[in-house]
Amino acid sequence: MRRLWRGVALLTLMLLALSVPAPVMAQAGQQTSDVSGLTVFTSYPSQVIALGETASIGLKLRTGTGPQVVQLTMKQIPEGWKATFRGGGKIIKAVYVEPENEASVTLKLEPPADEASGTYQFVVLARSENAEAELPLELTVQEKLPPSLAFNVDLPTLKGKPSSTFRYSATLKNEGDEDLSVNLLADAPQGFTVTFKLSGQEVTSLPLEANRSKRLSIEVRPFAEVAAGTYPITVRAQGDNAEATLSLTAEVTGEPDLTVTAPDGRLSGRAYAGDETPLKVIVRNTGSAPARAVKMSASEPAGWSVEFEPKQIDEIPAGEQVEVTAKIRPADKALAGDYIVTVRAHPENSTSASAEFRITVLTSTLWGVVGVALIAVAVGVVALAVLRFGRR
Repeated sequence: MRRLWRGVALLTLMLLALSVPAPVMAQAGQQTSDVSGLTVFTSYPSQVIALGETASIGLKLRTGTGPQVVQLTMKQIPEGWKATFRGGGKIIKAVYVEPENEASVTLKLEPPADEASGTYQFVVLARSENAEAELPLELTVQEKLPPSLAFNVDLPTLKGKPSSTFRYSATLKNEGDEDLSVNLLADAPQGFTVTFKLSGQEVTSLPLEANRSKRLSIEVRPFAEVAAGTYPITVRAQGDNAEATLSLTAEVTGEPDLTVTAPDGRLSGRAYAGDETPLKVIVRNTGSAPARAVKMSASEPAGWSVEFEPKQIDEIPAGEQVEVTAKIRPADKALAGDYIVTVRAHPENSTSASAEFRITVLTSTLWGVVGVALIAVAVGVVALAVLRFGRR
C-alpha cells in the first residue's frame, strides 16, 4: 500500500513540474519578463573598445501587452564609469513602448580618466509598472593598434610586349584596429597607364575594415610606341595616417610592327596578260623589336601567279625596311581591266601585315600590230579590186 501511495505522489510531482511554464531562453544579450513580456536586448552585448573610447550600444525594447512607460537605469556599473541613455538626440530616463513595436535607445558608456585595460561588466535594468527586464553587457578595454597598412604582390616583375597588359595580383591589409578609407595611387613612367580593380570593378579608393584584407588587380598598360626596356612602377595605398608602398617592374620585350607598301607609296601597277611583270614592294618595320623569318605570300585572282624574290626575309631590324620583288603573271586569257592582288608579310611569332595592290591588265601590243596589219591588207585588197574591176 505504501508503495502505491509513493507512486501516486511521484506521479503528482511530475505532473506539477510539467504544468510549470518553461522559462524563455534569452537571445543575444536579452532578458524577458515572464509577467508582461517586457524585453530589452542588443545585437552586440559584448564589445571591444580602445583605451579612452566611449562605447555606444544600441538597445531595443519590446512589449507584448499594452503600452508601457519603461524606466531605464543601470543595475550594475563599474566604479568611475558614466552611463547615459539617449533617444531622439536627447538624454532620457524613460521610454514609451507600444505593443509589438520596438523602441530604440542608445546607451553611452564613458570610462573614467584613469581607466585600465580589462573586461568590465554592466547590467541595464528596464522597469515598468508591472514588469522588469535586465540586460547584461560586457566591454573589453584594450590598447588599440595604430593605423597600419601592408601591401604585398604575388609577382612583382612581369614581362610582355608593348601591346600587352601587365596584371599584378596584390593583397592590401589593414593591420590596425580601426576601419580605414584607403586611396590608391601610382607613379608610372611616361607612356604607361595604371588602373586598380576590385572584384572586376575599377576603383581609386576602397573601405578597409580593421584587421581585414582585400585582393586587388593592378593593371599596367604601355602605349604601343614604348621602347623595349625595364620600367619601374610604384603603387601607394594611403589611409588616414597609414601608408604602404609596392614596387613593381614591367619588362617590355618589344614587338615588331610591319607595314607593306610601294617605294613611291602608290599601291598600283600594270601587267600584260600572260606576261610576268615585276612589282617592287617595301616591307617596313616600325615596331620596337626586330621582325624575324618574315614570309612573303599573296592572294591573287584565279589563274594568276605571284612569286617573291626573296620568298623569306631573315630579319628586318626595328626602324628599317627591305625591298622585295613580286613577280606577277596574269592569266593568259585575262581580260583588260583592274584586278586586286593582296601582298602579305608574316613574321615569326608576331602579327602579319598586308596591302592590296591594284593591277591594271593590258592586252599585248603584238596583237594590236597584227590587227592593224590585217586591216591594212584588207583595205589594200579592196582598193585593188576597185581599181581593176572599176574600169570595166
